[in-house]
Amino acid sequence: MGKGFFNVPVAVNEPVKSYAPGTPERTEVLEAYKSLYNSTTDVPLYINGKDITTGNTRTMSPPHDHKHILGQYHLAAKSHVEQAITTALEARKTWSVLPWEQRAAIFLKAAELIAGPYRARINAATMLAQSKTIHQAEIDAACELIDFLRFNVQFMTDIYMEQPESNGDAWNRVEYRPLEGFTYAVTPFNFTAIAGNLPACMALMGNVVVWKPSDSQVFSAKVVMDVFKEAGVPDGVINVVFGDPVMITETVLSSPDFSGLHFTGSTYIFKELWKQIGNNIHSYKTYPRIVGETGGKDFIVAHSSANAKQVATAITRGAFEFQGQKCSAASRAYIPESLWEDVKNFVVEDVNSFKMGSPEDMSNFVTAVIHEGSFDKLAKYIDQAKADSDAEILVGGNYDKSTGYFIEPTVILTTNSKYETMCTELFGPVITIYVYPDNEYSETLALVDETSEYALTGAILATDRYAIDEATVALQNSAGNFYINDKPTGAVVGQQPFGGARASGTNDKAGSAQNLLRWVSPRLIKETFVTPVDYRYPFLG
Repeated sequence: MGKGFFNVPVAVNEPVKSYAPGTPERTEVLEAYKSLYNSTTDVPLYINGKDITTGNTRTMSPPHDHKHILGQYHLAAKSHVEQAITTALEARKTWSVLPWEQRAAIFLKAAELIAGPYRARINAATMLAQSKTIHQAEIDAACELIDFLRFNVQFMTDIYMEQPESNGDAWNRVEYRPLEGFTYAVTPFNFTAIAGNLPACMALMGNVVVWKPSDSQVFSAKVVMDVFKEAGVPDGVINVVFGDPVMITETVLSSPDFSGLHFTGSTYIFKELWKQIGNNIHSYKTYPRIVGETGGKDFIVAHSSANAKQVATAITRGAFEFQGQKCSAASRAYIPESLWEDVKNFVVEDVNSFKMGSPEDMSNFVTAVIHEGSFDKLAKYIDQAKADSDAEILVGGNYDKSTGYFIEPTVILTTNSKYETMCTELFGPVITIYVYPDNEYSETLALVDETSEYALTGAILATDRYAIDEATVALQNSAGNFYINDKPTGAVVGQQPFGGARASGTNDKAGSAQNLLRWVSPRLIKETFVTPVDYRYPFLG
């Protein structure tokens, strides 16, 4: 059998299509949207390469049109989760020893399937399932997922090439083994790319996976799984289960073969899972790897030297794209008094120009929030701001769930730097602004750092380089992704590895080799060429 050192295709970021009027991609995605909207989709469990229907189902509806039924998905019983674990462990026997270039080829093929024949379908499914505009769907479900798949292959080869020094006496080499046992991926509703990447990156490194997508993302998760199947992911390597998260998680975490958790979701749930793993630690065959990216209370700080229009654009894009349902979305801003009037006027003008409605109408900038629970929570905070003496609604503040879960993009102005919506993660199209005296810039930076338990993303806008440097130092622990003169969203795979610390997660940087290193267990092999035959060292004389 031939062997060789193989060079993988150089990873490049997938170009973002414009979907401008008259373009072929716009026509194609609208046709895919209408086809999926007018069809009924049945989403089974996927275990050991087989579709499993249970008869215990829940319906799926677009958040922007919640009375319309897109189809149904099947719920797992405990026996199905146990079957997924058993299947994964059996698949590991062959998958873990498959040559790395064979694994690489599968996921490179998956990237090209999404770039080509699946692009319109995965974007349309994301528009329907998560109420994303076509631009938000394109940069997520198509481009970011393609980038994850391509760059992960390149990162894998970089990891494998990292080897220790050797000399004439011995040859030292490191092999990067997959984790012993199986891994568990728990993925969120807001990014189809994250949903695909969490199980895929672990599988790429030779691991086997039980994957539980969010109930609110099942519709587009099915397309991801269809891609993986067509790309050639072998039976049992990635198994998909839906249903009761408590039951599924307890079943997974009670297995002695559990070896790793890859999680994106709420901070509270992640901490509960960590605690559960800790309580079970004596039953595991190995110490499980725990990787999580959780919440954020992401900030924008403007210095008096900043350009007011740039600040306003960072606010309106950073806070309101995809209805603020990004872990990185701006949800608090600190503006100096000298800039405030201009910033306020620009922001109000921008928000008043937004159109809101179904993503099928591509003139809409914002659509609906993900479900009724999110809608009700956001409406409560907006109503409270209307009633409180230390807050006011600057623009927006209306909501309606008669057709879809529509929350108007809302700007709250507060005189209280610790007002509740300055501190609490809302995960919706609401930003709160605090105006500070120009001469209290340093104090404001300290305020930003101490206000939130989170440390995911943040941005400083200024032209004064001393002010930029001061903020970069003062806020060094406040954000894992820190932006200078930009909005705090839009990390690109291969360019801005993503993740935060404090209550925002373990900061293992999705979209980098740092994350992939968490899913391998290195083994050092030392081979001595001339083996000693006498125990005596020279010092013994």
